[in-house]
Amino acid sequence: MKAFVMLNIGQVGVVEKDRPTCGPLDAILRPTKGLICTSDVHTVHGAVGERENLTLGHEAVGVVEEVGALVANFKQGDRVAVGAITPDWGSDAAQGGHSSQSGGALGGWKFANIKDGTFAEYVHVNEADANLALIPKGVPDESAVYVCDMMSTGFMAAENAKIPIGGNVVVFAQGPVGLMCTVGARLQGAGFVIAVESVPKRQELARHFGADEVVDFTKVDVVERILELTNGEGVDAAIDALGTSQVLQQCVKVTKPGGMISNAGYHGDGEFVEIPRVEWGVGMAEKDIATGLCPGGHLRLSRLLRLLETGRIDPTPMTTHTFGFDEIEKAFRMMEKKEDGMIKPMIDFEA
Repeated sequence: MKAFVMLNIGQVGVVEKDRPTCGPLDAILRPTKGLICTSDVHTVHGAVGERENLTLGHEAVGVVEEVGALVANFKQGDRVAVGAITPDWGSDAAQGGHSSQSGGALGGWKFANIKDGTFAEYVHVNEADANLALIPKGVPDESAVYVCDMMSTGFMAAENAKIPIGGNVVVFAQGPVGLMCTVGARLQGAGFVIAVESVPKRQELARHFGADEVVDFTKVDVVERILELTNGEGVDAAIDALGTSQVLQQCVKVTKPGGMISNAGYHGDGEFVEIPRVEWGVGMAEKDIATGLCPGGHLRLSRLLRLLETGRIDPTPMTTHTFGFDEIEKAFRMMEKKEDGMIKPMIDFEA
């Protein structure tokens, strides 16, 4: 089969690989639609260390090609979604309520990290009954693929923020994850949503997905503006959807005492992140910082697919470009530099 791989740090290409084999609890998926993630770019540039001939990708939907003898809930031909995170559900971490961390820190993240990912003609899925979900008939693959990571991660950040109904929240950065944080804040009952973003297209999408106010950090002091918008009190919750020490500091500064800071950002640079001491109440302002990795699993995916089925959300406006699988290297290079206003590129394996 053909697979799009990280040859080594900074290098990618399409290679021939053996089709994966199916264990008794597993499934083999034939992808139909996939999404390129900024995390794929981070990986290729060394964020998780050296990898050789590793298949990239962690966002895919498709058709079940084969199931193991002990798989009970899926069969050949089923149209399914698989999460970006595919935990080992029997692990101590999963049993303790932290399934995404099974196998150690970030251990539930297997695709394009510790095993071959989804940018291939066939994909191996561990523990299929627990890690796949059937796509409802009325939900197209182009929508369903967003539950794999973007919706699950963004909504996780909103859930972790513990936004009170009618409360106010700020979401820093309106890339695909940030946009889904904005949607998630609305779904959680936020009464006032502030988005921080400078790119015009992303500002437009932020408003489309429910932001009441957009703050452009290139034009105003972000902290001052957010405090002004909240009558000097600060927000009930702040979400970092970017992943920089500066943004995390701003989250702490604009959150009121007793509020929540929720991180969905990928902190890939620097040895430490810093917390502003005074605004943190020298450690005693009761401002909590919650972190999380994209939740996976059948139940999570099924609930998100229900939101698509009932029309609660349509994530497809984030798809700015579509490519065939034979154009995937071009798509990846464009994603590296966010060329042509790219927000989320879709790979159509059937084109």
